[in-house]
Amino acid sequence: RPLLHHAEKGFGEPLQLCRSDALAKERGFTVVLEVPPPLLRLLGSLEGIDRLVGQGESLPEFDLHCPLLSLPLALGTRLATIPAKVPYLTAPPAQATAWRSRLAALGGQGPRVGLVWAGSPRHGNPQLAAVDRRRSMAAEMLAPLLRVPEVRFFSLQLGGQPPEGFAVHDFMAEMNDFADTAALVANLDLVVSVDTAVLHLAGALGRPVWLLNRFDSCWRWLAGRSDSPWYPTLRIYRQPAAGDWGAVVEAVAADLARLAAVSR
Repeated sequence: RPLLHHAEKGFGEPLQLCRSDALAKERGFTVVLEVPPPLLRLLGSLEGIDRLVGQGESLPEFDLHCPLLSLPLALGTRLATIPAKVPYLTAPPAQATAWRSRLAALGGQGPRVGLVWAGSPRHGNPQLAAVDRRRSMAAEMLAPLLRVPEVRFFSLQLGGQPPEGFAVHDFMAEMNDFADTAALVANLDLVVSVDTAVLHLAGALGRPVWLLNRFDSCWRWLAGRSDSPWYPTLRIYRQPAAGDWGAVVEAVAADLARLAAVSR
């Protein structure tokens, strides 16, 4: 029977929960997935989808429908049965190869690290805007991280300027959709991000990713742990107190310095 899964909220939720479509497919459904247009090209690499539709397009006929955020409940998913095999999304091969050549031409040694320091402001929704202010930080707060030697930094922040006075490559003006961003992320050694869609993208691609997490954490990151059942490659750095980004950045900088030393 045709089953329509439709995305809710922003981009992170579809990137996180589209993995459940394969489980629905295993149960015999014909799976139709409706997502925001910037995700269409990337989610074309997802297994278990019979038809992919962009929001705003005409929908095919369907017998049942389920929001993506409700799909794990409908499928009986529990903590121990979260489908966590990664990668479950893949960057376009030709684009990933092109970025590999471009980044190699930049020269230098040491790990390539992508950075995201803020989410979408969501000005139209006061409640979500307040959450975004708590999950985001000013770019200048990354300074201790950017001082770590022998690391090559890349901005993955859409619509934001990296801190002045530091060497940060910024190709985000060339990104038209998430497939473009995935091709760049596929060539990075690590992504360091606040709780945004790029974090989910890196996790879905199976890339190492470190979460700079606010004190009042989102439900999906659970509590009292630095790993995640959603993404095996994710490490969580939690604020010890509300608004304390300084402690988080210092801890990440120390671990990044150790990573750079091992990479020599």
